[in-house]
Amino acid sequence: MRIGIDLGGTKIEALALDDDGVELGRIRRETPQNDYPAAIAAIVEVVGEAESRYGPAITVGAGTPGAIDPVSGLLKNSNSVALNGHPLDVDLAKAMQREIRIANDADCFTVSEAHDGAGANADPVFGVILGTGVGGGVVANGSLVGGPNRIAGEWGHNRLPWMHASEVPGPECYCGKRGCVELYLSGPGMAADHVRRGGAAASSAEIVVAAAGGDGLARETLTVYYDRLARGLAMVINVLDPEVIVLGGGVSNIDSIYEEVPRLWGQYVFSTTVLTRLAKATHGDSSGVRGAAWLWS
Repeated sequence: MRIGIDLGGTKIEALALDDDGVELGRIRRETPQNDYPAAIAAIVEVVGEAESRYGPAITVGAGTPGAIDPVSGLLKNSNSVALNGHPLDVDLAKAMQREIRIANDADCFTVSEAHDGAGANADPVFGVILGTGVGGGVVANGSLVGGPNRIAGEWGHNRLPWMHASEVPGPECYCGKRGCVELYLSGPGMAADHVRRGGAAASSAEIVVAAAGGDGLARETLTVYYDRLARGLAMVINVLDPEVIVLGGGVSNIDSIYEEVPRLWGQYVFSTTVLTRLAKATHGDSSGVRGAAWLWS
């Protein structure tokens, strides 16, 4: 048995899988707020309860917001700010008295989908989360690619490529740059673009519904979104040339993406043909915690 942990801002979830990837069960706890020692204790508690129910775990992996800095060994860039500045992997290993592997949520998502999801038997696999932010991960030769800076797959903080004059210089991002992919392709990015076009405030899901109902402005917002996503992913294809790109997150539930974006990206990819597949995640919201469990595979 192996255990995956999803350390989120509001909940901690433990998932027990057998060696065939069959789910044995889940345990959830609320994430202690602004209390690092309590968060460590809560993770130890859910792992202990999972083992008491389902048997001893061979391995434990955890998906976390943020990443371990390769120089300092401390967690950085977590939106659960109480975790930042701590050696999370070291402290968890000490508290559990066992080795543990951790990766960020987008990496875990990609590991899951590459192992037994929409990217199974493909190489390489680029995993994308289109949600409140835009994250990414890379699996090549069956292994997660971390990179020396621990930022492999962070395509969301590159500038939107092939920008039109009306898009320059682009909105300002919290990272300090302008025109980042995340500002256009996240769910809030689509919503903000709709407002800039004169539309009423609406979520990305509401824009899709309005477009299906014949709202011309909503349709325009989606049409522009398809082209921007095609440009963003074409940049990835030009650099990585993945066999499959797997989408997750709330925006990935827009079914028309999987027809419209491949129809458009060929004009941006540096090739006469584009054989890369665009696929929806098989495991949906469960991919993160499943991928944490597979970090040792």
